[in-house]
Amino acid sequence: MWKKTLADLIAELRDDENVIHWHELEPVEAKTRPLPDTIDEKLRQALETRRIRELYTHQHAAFEAVQKGENIVAVTPTASGKTLCYNLPVLEQIAEDSTSRALYLFPTKALAQDQKSELNEIIEEMGADIKSFTYDGDTSPAIRQKVRQAGHIVMTNPDMLHSAILPNHTKWVSLFENLKYIVIDELHTYRGVFGSHVANVLRRLKRICAFYGSSPQFICTSATIANPKELAEALTGSPMRLIDNNGAPRGRKHFVFYNPPVVNEPLNIRRSATVEVNRLAREFLKNQIQTIIFARSRVRVEIILSHIQELVKGDIGPKTIRGYRGGYLPKERRAIEKGLRDGDILGVVSTNALELGVDIGQLQVCVMTGYPGSVASTWQQAGRAGRRHGEAVIIMVASSTPIDQYVVQNPDYFFERNPESARINAENLIILVDHLKCAAYEIPFKEEEAFGPMDVGDVLEYLREERVLHYNGGKYHWSNESFPATNISLRSATQENVVIVDQSERANVKIIGEMDRLSAMTLLHDEAIYLHEGVQFQVEKLDWAHKKAYVRQVDVEYYTDANLAVGLNVLEIDRTKEQPVSAIHYGDVTVNILPTIFKKIKMTTFENIGSGPITLPEEEIHTSAVWMELEMEEPEKSLEHLLMGVANVLHHVVPIHTMCDRSDIHVSSQIKAAHSGKPTIFLYDHYPGGIGLAEDVFKRFNEVKEAAKDLIQKCPCDNGCPSCIGMGFDGMDLKRKSVELLDQF
Repeated sequence: MWKKTLADLIAELRDDENVIHWHELEPVEAKTRPLPDTIDEKLRQALETRRIRELYTHQHAAFEAVQKGENIVAVTPTASGKTLCYNLPVLEQIAEDSTSRALYLFPTKALAQDQKSELNEIIEEMGADIKSFTYDGDTSPAIRQKVRQAGHIVMTNPDMLHSAILPNHTKWVSLFENLKYIVIDELHTYRGVFGSHVANVLRRLKRICAFYGSSPQFICTSATIANPKELAEALTGSPMRLIDNNGAPRGRKHFVFYNPPVVNEPLNIRRSATVEVNRLAREFLKNQIQTIIFARSRVRVEIILSHIQELVKGDIGPKTIRGYRGGYLPKERRAIEKGLRDGDILGVVSTNALELGVDIGQLQVCVMTGYPGSVASTWQQAGRAGRRHGEAVIIMVASSTPIDQYVVQNPDYFFERNPESARINAENLIILVDHLKCAAYEIPFKEEEAFGPMDVGDVLEYLREERVLHYNGGKYHWSNESFPATNISLRSATQENVVIVDQSERANVKIIGEMDRLSAMTLLHDEAIYLHEGVQFQVEKLDWAHKKAYVRQVDVEYYTDANLAVGLNVLEIDRTKEQPVSAIHYGDVTVNILPTIFKKIKMTTFENIGSGPITLPEEEIHTSAVWMELEMEEPEKSLEHLLMGVANVLHHVVPIHTMCDRSDIHVSSQIKAAHSGKPTIFLYDHYPGGIGLAEDVFKRFNEVKEAAKDLIQKCPCDNGCPSCIGMGFDGMDLKRKSVELLDQF
């Protein structure tokens, strides 16, 4: 069968009536500078062997700044050669002084493994005796000792640094005494809860370095975000020099906004984005054009994967299409990455796990199922196509949600907008207390000793009263038999993950994944359908007490989705903005979460075909919230619809302005709030202790409010639809009243 080229398919796509915006990025030539004269001769020869005779402008600037002793953060797009920004100065330093050491931090094991291969190739070409190792959960005990004693460059991830290296620092004396550089790659990933934890891990790291007499420089690299310097300084506690003069070349890119056709005009409901993604991806894949498909959730990844495997099995075979997401075991993920690089795998359906710079080869097409949630994340995903300067197509397929419709119908908003800021809250008390315990275990705390900008004397005294620490000789010592780091997960604010156990074959029971506790309530309850690599498993039993979900492989025509009942109570008001007939507050709240029922949804038509109860205990979290109180007279039923509609719009608009996922910040509306009896809309951080998102909304509420009004007013529906405030309510001009309500703030 005659296969179409990428050019043929681009021409066909241009004629598609559902393409509502076509943005073409012209090719860009490289901007370069000669290799610095001071560079080590062996290193120069190794670079020339790799045909690197000049540096991109940002690589050259990074090298010079590091040579001057500055901490740097280099910010350039995906696939622009950021790796040399740290490898060059590190290799130069070790070539000059063989006792020097460097610690590389990557957010995932996959990235560390990926970078190790490239670095070792350069070292081999140098002919130098420089040892570089990865140190993670897969490193064998025999190799671990070698890494600790002889590793010039140690590559690891924050989790391993936190739980294995810092608590055992006495085994790493040669590293900490001679540590010259700490490299932090993919800086933009360290936001929210994860970033807040990592900031505290880095405080512990700097504390141990000081104990051994070293004061390392930081070299950070990041994809484009609005506040890279601010984020790098918040994470490291050190002043930073920003380097953003990108000199890398870029191939031609076609960025396409695709809006599925309307199938229900009165309600402005469009054809499913998933259906359109399947159709578009199939065209590229059956013509053997390597394609990546991004989806917003684990469940959606598995649904799209099973559909596409079925669609292309007659053309290219289902095994050439794979899934990729958190929860897969490391061995599976490495095999998928290798298959993409080698070309054995033609297509991959992924969550944002593949936004990061793992080398997955030369993909030509990127299809996004809906708006990824932020400008920064969208450009990261788009950067996975055409990485090696070739022509590439990026298609964003909109869903019917408010934010998707707003973005595709306002392309200038997206293409002319700066990426968002990344936020962390390293002083989150729950996170801070956990890391103070770890720090005291590592080295006793002196009285008046600083740990970041906050005075922690009261916290240390509290831990002494709780008999976690004891005070002796002017120092706080760890007094517990337990090992504190093992109970602290950097990836979630809750401590335990639920392990997923496959018992399909009695003789071969095995663990196939894990999930955080809050997610498990809705995805791993009894009778839930858990999807893994396109295979369906039914949860036979969720052992909540022991954090295990027992699953068995099934073949059914549906997946499951759960409902949550949420109760919310105000504990304390910290700040208030009074308006004539309303007030906006920020403070502390408790949120009670109870899963109630689950629905069975048919794979092909997405219709509801059954339901069942969920029996799990209620979870309570203490967090931060911003809430809007109103003084208004309105019949109760219409008031309920009005509050829910405005809450729905805010839930979609807020992530655009705070660089978070929709799952990071939740909304709730109450006709009569428990604390005041007034109609109230709450937006709260979905993490114990809060991570600063609600506070950010409070500070920027006018900006958020105007975006919400704009979205409602520009929606083409008459009186409310899924693309704005949800469904309309008979006899009430809900759109007009929603805008009036927002005008009160």
